[in-house]
Amino acid sequence: MAQMGRPRAFDRHQAIDQALHLFWEQGYESTSLSQLKAGIGGGISAPSFYAAFGSKEALFKETVQRYLDTYAQVTECLWDDAMPARDAVELALRQSARMQCERGHPKGCMVALGVMSAPTPEHADVVKPLTESRLRTRAGFVHCVERAIATGELSAGTDARSMACVFDSFLVGVSTLARDGVRYPTFDAAITQLMRLWDAARAN
Repeated sequence: MAQMGRPRAFDRHQAIDQALHLFWEQGYESTSLSQLKAGIGGGISAPSFYAAFGSKEALFKETVQRYLDTYAQVTECLWDDAMPARDAVELALRQSARMQCERGHPKGCMVALGVMSAPTPEHADVVKPLTESRLRTRAGFVHCVERAIATGELSAGTDARSMACVFDSFLVGVSTLARDGVRYPTFDAAITQLMRLWDAARAN
C-alpha cells in the first residue's frame, strides 16, 4: 500500500488570509518571503511554500482576488441601478469608511494603498487588478452622478466627473487618515457634510 503523504501543517484558507493581511499592511514589494512564511505559520519551508502557492507573485494575486471578492465589495452598490443614485453614493462612502476602520485587519483600503504596494515599473502588472478596481470605483461614482443628471435629480449643468472625483478622493484619503488613527465616527460625520455637495447640485 502506498504511503500517504504527510498532511500540510497549515490551513490553506487561513494562510491566504494571513498573507492578505501582510500584503495589505506592507504592500507587495515590502513584504518578504521570510515574513510570509513566518506569518503563515506551521513552520512552512521554502519548498513547501512554493508547492502550495507557486511564488510570491502568485500568492499576492490570490490574496488580491480574495480582497476583491470580500472587502472591496463595499463599493459595488455604485452599480446597483435599482437604488437611488444618491443613496448608492452615500452607502458606498459609509461602507468603505467603516470597513477601512474595522478591527481584525489592517486599516485603510488595500485597493487605494495599492498605488504604493508595488511602485516600481517592473511590478506594475502585479498590482493591475488593484488599479482596475480603483478605476471601477471611480467610474461607479461617475455613473451615479450621470444617472442622477439623466433623471433630473441633479441639474443639467452638474459636472459629473468633477463631483465623482470629490467622492473618490475622499475614499482614497480615508486610507491614510485611518492609518493615522482617525476613527469611523469622524468619517461618518464628514460623509454627512460631503453629501451636501450633492444636495447643493439638485435641480430646482
